Amino acid sequence: MPDFKKLIQEATPAMTAMRRDIHRHPELGYEETRTAALIEESLGALEGMSTARITGTGVVGVLAGGRPGPCLLLRADIDALPIEEETGLPFASENPGVMHACGHDGHAAILVAAAKILSEIRDELAGTVKFVFEPNEEEVGALAMIEAGVLENPRVDAAAALHLWASLPLGKISVDDGVTWAGMDHFTIKVKGRGGHTATPHVAVDPILVASQIVVGLQALQSRELDPFLASSLVFGRVTGGRAANVIPDEVELEGTIRYLFDGSDEGPHKPKKRLVEIAKGLAASYRAQAEVDFYCSQPPMFNDPRMAALGREAATQTLGPGALIHFLNMGGEDFSEFSARVPSVMAMVGAGSEKTGGYAHHHPKFDIDEGALPIALEWLLRTATNYLALPQ
Repeated sequence: MPDFKKLIQEATPAMTAMRRDIHRHPELGYEETRTAALIEESLGALEGMSTARITGTGVVGVLAGGRPGPCLLLRADIDALPIEEETGLPFASENPGVMHACGHDGHAAILVAAAKILSEIRDELAGTVKFVFEPNEEEVGALAMIEAGVLENPRVDAAAALHLWASLPLGKISVDDGVTWAGMDHFTIKVKGRGGHTATPHVAVDPILVASQIVVGLQALQSRELDPFLASSLVFGRVTGGRAANVIPDEVELEGTIRYLFDGSDEGPHKPKKRLVEIAKGLAASYRAQAEVDFYCSQPPMFNDPRMAALGREAATQTLGPGALIHFLNMGGEDFSEFSARVPSVMAMVGAGSEKTGGYAHHHPKFDIDEGALPIALEWLLRTATNYLALPQ
């Protein structure tokens, strides 16, 4: 087994510099032109690495080991968010209104560093490693990559990824079995009524009133429709309708998310999406209005395969000792779940919070990670990969 501590120590300055470079030049989903070119150039310089583009700004590198074996996919996301940065960092965003506020800059730099180290020890590897740099994670870029064939040629047998997490302290790693991130569905509800004058509401059908009833009524999904032992969340983030105080509009639009730590599909036993539609339409009809429900940007819960998670916990212990492991569930959405729905997968949550980062949440304008998490995450990823490829197949 190579001396990972030494290799990582040598790789950390370049990895940190790349993270800061990507942070300084953030790009939104499917606009990651500069980021993809930087990654492609870095991978192309590695011995034994072949590269290809997929879904526009996605980059895939393939590294064959010295002996036959399975194919392991390692994934990092590379897109930024439409947020104006307020960190004041010396390497803060130079792209107005765009910011790496979720740690994807770190993920990309970590995976490039992992590719470099694994290329240096490729003769010791039994199998193939596929390095996947995913664009547009915030809008389910993984599914597009899968549909474009990223799990084939060579066929992927298992997958691993990590997420730097600012609410977990530096030096802690969570690699639990089973569901670890929520399934998530974005939805819009268009409430169609009949406009009119606020002086004569009886001849109109007020969609604002109906929309209000739907917002309140749908809370029954959590309180009365689902088992209270099943974690879920239904929150509206946007209500749009009307232009004047004395005019009843024809239409109001609601937008929100529903999240769940269980099978939320209409084929599952709980069917939250199905009931959301039925309740919204039923409430609208009771007020002589109509409700049109549309789901978009959906993803299943992230599921850590028990065997892969055990390898990940072993890697965490090898990296930081047994005291590093911590239990953590997340109601956020993570589209690595699309990979976990198709091949045995593991995702670790790597602590990246400290007093230096200020405690700001992901997607906040002042969000930052403690860069001390970068070498920790890199070692976890390397050890997970080599632990998997060393398994008897």
